[in-house]
Amino acid sequence: MNRKTEIRIRHWVFVDDVKFFGPGRYELLEHIDQTGSISKAAAAMGLSYKKAWAMVDAMNTYGKSPFVIRQKGGSHGGGTVLTETGKSVMEAYKNFNDKLLEVARAEEALLAVI
Repeated sequence: MNRKTEIRIRHWVFVDDVKFFGPGRYELLEHIDQTGSISKAAAAMGLSYKKAWAMVDAMNTYGKSPFVIRQKGGSHGGGTVLTETGKSVMEAYKNFNDKLLEVARAEEALLAVI
């Protein structure tokens, strides 16, 4: 019998025992970076603007420095951009995730006995 088995890993960063950063916030920052808009990022993820804004506000408030800032608009209106802190956190989270996946792939022999 052929069965599909796989190891899945999800991880979060906790600050003072509170879930602070994980896959959802990573994805939100990724969409904000691509679109320059919290509302477009929220729509791409199927989130309400209110939920996306609450996530951004939490990151900005509880991080050491803001992850996302709003820019005042000129003729094309304003936008939203990631700060260097936001970009650094994303890069560190992705690197850590890649390392975890590498370990999981190395242990796929476990799946053969399941």
